[in-house]
Amino acid sequence: MPAAPATHSADVLVIGWGLAGLVAASEAVAAGKRVVIVDQEPRSNLGGQAWWSFGGLFFIDSPEQRRMGIKDSLELARQDWFGNAGFDREEDAWPKRWAEAYLQFAHEEKRSWLREKGVRFFPVVGWAERGGYTATGPGNSVPRFHITWGTGPGIVAPFQSAVEAAETQGRITILPRHKVTSLTVAGGVVTGAEGDVLAPSGAARGYASSREVVGSFAVTAGATIVSSGGIGGNHELVRRWWPERLGTPPRTMVTGVPAYVDGSMQEVSSAAGANLINGDRMWHYVEGIQNWDPVWPDHGIRILPGPSSVWLDATGQRLPVPLFPGFDTLGTLAHLRATGHDHSWFVLSQKIIEKEFTLSGSEQNPDLTGKDVRLLAKSRLGKGAAGPVQAFMDKGADFVVRDDLDDLIAGMKALPGGEVLDGDRVRFEIEARDREIDNDFTKDAQIAMLRSARAYRGDKLIRTANPHRILDPASGPLIAVKLHVLTRKSLGGIETDLSGRALGAGGEPIPGLFAAGEASGFGGGGVHGYRALEGTFVGGCLFSGRVAGRAAAAGV
Repeated sequence: MPAAPATHSADVLVIGWGLAGLVAASEAVAAGKRVVIVDQEPRSNLGGQAWWSFGGLFFIDSPEQRRMGIKDSLELARQDWFGNAGFDREEDAWPKRWAEAYLQFAHEEKRSWLREKGVRFFPVVGWAERGGYTATGPGNSVPRFHITWGTGPGIVAPFQSAVEAAETQGRITILPRHKVTSLTVAGGVVTGAEGDVLAPSGAARGYASSREVVGSFAVTAGATIVSSGGIGGNHELVRRWWPERLGTPPRTMVTGVPAYVDGSMQEVSSAAGANLINGDRMWHYVEGIQNWDPVWPDHGIRILPGPSSVWLDATGQRLPVPLFPGFDTLGTLAHLRATGHDHSWFVLSQKIIEKEFTLSGSEQNPDLTGKDVRLLAKSRLGKGAAGPVQAFMDKGADFVVRDDLDDLIAGMKALPGGEVLDGDRVRFEIEARDREIDNDFTKDAQIAMLRSARAYRGDKLIRTANPHRILDPASGPLIAVKLHVLTRKSLGGIETDLSGRALGAGGEPIPGLFAAGEASGFGGGGVHGYRALEGTFVGGCLFSGRVAGRAAAAGV
């Protein structure tokens, strides 16, 4: 006879201990509520996906921007957000309201709220998703990417500390290895959750853990918050939801999130009546490289590129305007999916990689993550590539480093899939581009954008190399990087109102059920629309977690 399930009760149940879940739990306990947090992973993963992040945050008209000479405004940010999102569906009603609310938050309270919790920011503001279209098209008109001092762990820390302090006081119970399989519903009200207790696991952070079931559990709660993340670790779901507008799904991808980002709570939430919307909106990068020192299965790292590398498709054809590195992620993804190949190439020089290559993720940025000023100056301003970048140059399967172009092309052809590369085309593209460098004026839009970018102090200082001929021996050696599609974020999810209440198919709130973070499309079921402006994923977890935590506490 099976053992009776372990039972727990709380005012608020939080499912998932990523950043949104920690924020929601800390807000609920601050309101005097008893909280239970459950997660399917071992405790080593507290903080979830955000711990691995670069910690980029989207602010509007911040002191950091003003010090860098950037003129931003709520009106300009709204123009960029809505031009980027392209909202065009009936179900975008709540996402649009969430977008307006988030823009207000990013303009007003967000920065001061985080500073009160001890969070600080790197003084140079980055310019991600530059767009390259018209004023009303996709992209950020100005730099808005604020890097957290301490990266992902730095943004997780204050909320983890608050939760752990409340746990010590007996006001929060944290239950690792508890996988929710159903939400309990009585009389149309969500009253908690049930599921499997998994075998204890000593797996380190990010590593896959077993799914061996050793028991069952049930939690009763006045309010339940689903903050279980998206689907990026589940390639089957990514391919199932892949939209036609982005071409055919890749046959091979690398994974930018741990395996536990599996989307398992989507079906569970739907079974309890939650309305899932915009599942075909997703955010995957095209600058993924295979991690030479992987943590999770198919572990990929994203290059955060400056704008100088020449981007070629698998055959050697240069990508069209404005699909330059760092300009339009999904536009580039759609273009490359139409080529029939799963990979593309950067071709660049040593001079470019030293100035422009940053790798996404807390573990790839020990200077910022460790708050090490001396290492920061050495890695960002010193001679040579940053240590983590150099490690990929030395050990990464996707890097080719050679002294001349013929040898570089031969090395590219030797990698898997390299047989489709047209070496003559590669030479034609690189030599033609280099001819444009000799004058201050040019018809090459990428070179014009390089010179424009260096008008911004932040780019000139640490992110954009002085324009030069890639084939100039003084700038060498030459480098080619094979790029893969890297899975990352879900832009759709559980539809919610502005209180974070989960909505049913008819638009009515489901009593007792809330959602936050990526599980809710970072708010409303799709606050980003079709495209995101960067620095808005971590911020979306903060905002939606705060909203849901406060609303859930007020409702019980």
